[in-house]
Amino acid sequence: MIRFTPLLLLVLLNVADDSLAQQRVDAKGITAGVRLEEVISGHLGDINSKFKFRVTELTFAPGAYLGEHHHAGPGIRLVASGKLTFVQAGKPTLYQAGDYFYESGNVVHTASNKTKSPVRVIFIEVLPTQWAGPSAIPPKAY
Repeated sequence: MIRFTPLLLLVLLNVADDSLAQQRVDAKGITAGVRLEEVISGHLGDINSKFKFRVTELTFAPGAYLGEHHHAGPGIRLVASGKLTFVQAGKPTLYQAGDYFYESGNVVHTASNKTKSPVRVIFIEVLPTQWAGPSAIPPKAY
């Protein structure tokens, strides 16, 4: 059986403030569509109905960027096509089609498309059940 530590649950619960969902991150050239959103239920009784999985598909047009931000919850990212430049702590990483990476949610970073072709990224995230809107939060929100 998988168990979440009390610290992880505390961190996830602390981001449940809906007012954070209303703040916007500087962005240009990005389109997003939620493909699936499902409230967690099952054998993990401690988190049932408190959190949801959300799958979102983002497309970064050539030259698109998402300014400094972090997220309302942790997640896995899959670069479905193209090349995404991801900068965290001043260190750029180039993720290409087929690459997966993890974001804890609490670390400030940027993402951009520096190529001449679109980039598609699939976000799979854990969010508080009542969270509405984008999961990206400006750094000053905390």
